Amino acid sequence: MDSAKLSKIMKALSNQTRLELYLQIAKQSEANFETGCECLITDIVGSLSIGAPTISHHLKELANADLIITERRGKFLAARINKETIQASSAILSLVEK
Repeated sequence: MDSAKLSKIMKALSNQTRLELYLQIAKQSEANFETGCECLITDIVGSLSIGAPTISHHLKELANADLIITERRGKFLAARINKETIQASSAILSLVEK
């Protein structure tokens, strides 16, 4: 992963609302891990006090940074954490400790 890609990830997570949304998706995905279900966005909308257009914008930013993967499930939107991106960025960030 190059520095431009890592910068895009950090920029996406530097927004408090996006970070909260990302953490909610991660939490919901972890809770559904055994069933193999992604997080349905409708399940977390109530926990965030923002409107649907704003959530849509932030989801797009997270997806553009490859932090999440979204898919349509009928009329619902499902999201899951992109584990490859997290692993690659974690590997780079761990170099800072050394």
